[in-house]
Amino acid sequence: MPDLLLEILSEEIPARMQAKAAEDLRRLVTDGLVERGLTYAHAAAFVTPRRLTLAVEGLAARSAAVREERKGPRVDAPAAAIEGFVRSTGLGLDALEIRADKKAQVYFAVTVRPGREAAGIVAEAVEAAIRGFPWPKSMRWGEGALRWVRPIRSILCILTDEAGHETVPLAVEGIAAGDLTRGHRFMAPATLAVASFEDYAGKLRRAFVLIDPAERAERIAHDAEQLAFARGLELVPDPGLLAEIAGLVEWPVVLLGAIEARFLALPPEVLQTSMREHQKFLSVRDPASGRIEGYVVVANRETADGGATILAGNARVLAARLSDAAFFWENDLATPLDEMAGKLAAVTFHNRLGSQAERIGRIAALAREIAPAVGADADLAERAARLAKADLASQMVYEFPELQGVMGRYYARRAGEAAEVAAAAAEHYAPLGPSDAAPTAPVSVAVALADKLDTLTGFWAIDEKPTGSKDPFALRRAGLGVI
Repeated sequence: MPDLLLEILSEEIPARMQAKAAEDLRRLVTDGLVERGLTYAHAAAFVTPRRLTLAVEGLAARSAAVREERKGPRVDAPAAAIEGFVRSTGLGLDALEIRADKKAQVYFAVTVRPGREAAGIVAEAVEAAIRGFPWPKSMRWGEGALRWVRPIRSILCILTDEAGHETVPLAVEGIAAGDLTRGHRFMAPATLAVASFEDYAGKLRRAFVLIDPAERAERIAHDAEQLAFARGLELVPDPGLLAEIAGLVEWPVVLLGAIEARFLALPPEVLQTSMREHQKFLSVRDPASGRIEGYVVVANRETADGGATILAGNARVLAARLSDAAFFWENDLATPLDEMAGKLAAVTFHNRLGSQAERIGRIAALAREIAPAVGADADLAERAARLAKADLASQMVYEFPELQGVMGRYYARRAGEAAEVAAAAAEHYAPLGPSDAAPTAPVSVAVALADKLDTLTGFWAIDEKPTGSKDPFALRRAGLGVI
């Protein structure tokens, strides 16, 4: 039973598309094989920034013969009906079978379609998968009609068994399949001839390519943790960013840099968010203080200077980014919270529900009413509600919307507000999902309930209810949050 190895080598695939693309390739090709009568034992897909790979084990050498029966007219039917049936079957009249069926003699056509060799079936299934691939965004290049996420450079497609390997007779828009691949773009760009999946994976590893994204992510995490530990620091867990970085490199080389002292006073969330969003850096912190002091850069190649030039270049870019963050931080701290909240009068919440400031007024009134029922101080609940969304007008949240609430807590603390008011700024958005905890502090509970109840009441009043497929205002989440 042969094994199939397929690789589609292209220009760089966006990291956000890679995991689904690997699953789509596995699904489309294996479904195509099964639909064409070819069974298999196991299939696994892999992806790097430049290649989609599929390994299928235990393919049947050929599809099974298919026996088909077609029921025709009665023997005593008009001659024209019988002749039409005979023509449609491609058989002669004497090749038809006559069987008894409900007190009548009826013609039956029996055909046996012989099985087909695996190579031909694989070629059909792979070509159909490539031409119908569901990329979220795709492009055409050159003069061909083929669409792919980035220009395809080569296709490797071979069947391997005990006797050796054969190339599948496949060509898509002039790109003929072969048994060749390429190693790392910079460190080993030469072509490599492969004879099986094991040969392919081994040669690529020696050519500085790890085809398994899970292995790349594991290597990045391990090396980053070791470098951080050597300096008395620890890596800040960020599984989403780790997976994204693993999709940016074929041969991860982990480097550790230090944040300049002038930026260490910034809140750790600001440092982490700025480095994650702009530079794709993992954050490294002091386990004792929680202060973020370093960052992990993952390069896609080894260098003669041990990555010193790469680190120096990234440090310059990071300094510019963090200078912007420091500017936002200082300007926001210089703006009184009430003044910041007042700017929300010019921000529309919904054209039928008024401005953000009007909404905050409703939430504040409702939080005061709810406060006694949840054991909160009514004055503190109202004050917290009036300031909870003030940071939406801050420069920092404008730059990093995901820091809403987090920055509100910092600004309220710096402004000398009560601890309950500062906590409510961050906690009133919760819970954001099924794995998120609901607030427990009474003032935070009062503001969180008021926020969600105002949202639900307002959108129900203007008949913007969620449907089976759409919930653009996250009303289900608000309802579940209240519960």
